[in-house]
Amino acid sequence: MRTVGVEEELLLVDPGSGAPVAVAGSVLAHAASRSADDPEGEIEAELQQQQIEVETTPTTSLADLGSQVRDWRRRADELGRGSGARAVALATSPLPVDPRTTVKARYQAMIAQFGLTTLEQLTCGCHVHVGVESDDEGAAVINRIQPWLPSLLALSANSPYWDGRDSGYASYRSQAGMRFPTTGPTRAFSSGADYRDYVDDLVATGVPLDGDMIYFYARLSRHYPTVEVRIADICARTVDTVMIAGLVRALVDTAAAAWRAGEPAPATDPEPLRLATWRAGRSGLAGDLIDPAGGRPQPAAQVIDALLEHVDAALGANGDRDTVHAEVERVRTEGNGADRQRAVLDRTGDLADVVRTAAEVTQN
Repeated sequence: MRTVGVEEELLLVDPGSGAPVAVAGSVLAHAASRSADDPEGEIEAELQQQQIEVETTPTTSLADLGSQVRDWRRRADELGRGSGARAVALATSPLPVDPRTTVKARYQAMIAQFGLTTLEQLTCGCHVHVGVESDDEGAAVINRIQPWLPSLLALSANSPYWDGRDSGYASYRSQAGMRFPTTGPTRAFSSGADYRDYVDDLVATGVPLDGDMIYFYARLSRHYPTVEVRIADICARTVDTVMIAGLVRALVDTAAAAWRAGEPAPATDPEPLRLATWRAGRSGLAGDLIDPAGGRPQPAAQVIDALLEHVDAALGANGDRDTVHAEVERVRTEGNGADRQRAVLDRTGDLADVVRTAAEVTQN
């Protein structure tokens, strides 16, 4: 069974006002003196001082993954409280914010290169790593999973607000992230070497600073033997993260099996994939999604059903079918994070309440 792990970016907010606070340095200083009770994995700085990143260790069990995610969210919130903040699973801040970039040479170089795109970028994602046997297998997987990735964005969408207003999107993070020129879907790759050469060619243009700035929605990790899927917003609840991770692993399993069987990969023209991603970020589960098979709009429920059917054998083989199906159905019934944020604002009229509610939901 393939290993799976996640990286989650958490927003640091004032417990009263709900506004982001630039206390990552203090949080990480407290985290440096770790105890035996701390979760395995890592807690690290991120681009802005109003966020941190936590990382689980690889596991083959979704139950274990859920425990790690829950433990890290709890620990991050405890550390945040020690610095007068809460650690919250919000993919963008509902309240206006002036991001403060972390004082680190690489991030300062990003400011010099990308200007306001770096200075204004305060978004939080969920990155899922799934183990692969080789770069060749990983490249074959990337070729085959890309048409399904917008469905993961629709399920995870958790960023309807930007600069104190409703953006009109279920995931405005997906819009903000596209400001970086290396974000998005890719062409197909003939091999792992073809993928690595392509990345080297992009870096050689001098636009991205390095290979870590290749923000493909699905990429080969430079540091681990994994495919990393980066399209999802940070999920509102731990169980949502587990669902997304289970679906990503099943997509990787399904794609790798098709590659080993000699089945051709679907077309991976980046422009239609980019439009499908826009559609998913715009309406989430509330409208149409682009059908990966036909490339035309279909009701979101129909496309999500097709996703579940596509990965059914892998979900069953991994023992994940019941868990993933139950959580997908719950999200379709109760709404994704964006739907729940909007419901709070409709009820209270106060964006600070949206943040405070999200802080409690983060621990669920």
